Amino acid sequence: MPRLCEVDRHLALGLLQAGLPISEVSLRMNVNRTTIFRLRQRLHETDTVSDRSCSGRPRSTTQRQDINFVRNHMNNRFLSASASSRQTRGRNNQRISANTVRRRLSTSGLRAHRPYIGPILTQRH
Repeated sequence: MPRLCEVDRHLALGLLQAGLPISEVSLRMNVNRTTIFRLRQRLHETDTVSDRSCSGRPRSTTQRQDINFVRNHMNNRFLSASASSRQTRGRNNQRISANTVRRRLSTSGLRAHRPYIGPILTQRH
């Protein structure tokens, strides 16, 4: 079952307000009936349909820094993750690890490469 994004949540609530039953809305949105029921219940309890905050450690980089990582690695394909981590400071002026850069790049489908060091092979090899 797919998870409903913010737009789909508002669409489902609009269908409910239009008078459609929960079962019909769940068929149209391709989710379980309880998902729509809980969505309506959450709207009545909290007056919002956005995700609740999750527990866990806060991210060490901002979204803008993540976008800059991707942009820098698209412009320079042989930029290493450790070089990117040395150039950037995270929130509260903390150092960022190279693994953090690798994780941010992997979410956008990229990998940090390092230039090949060794003999250049030709067609005869």
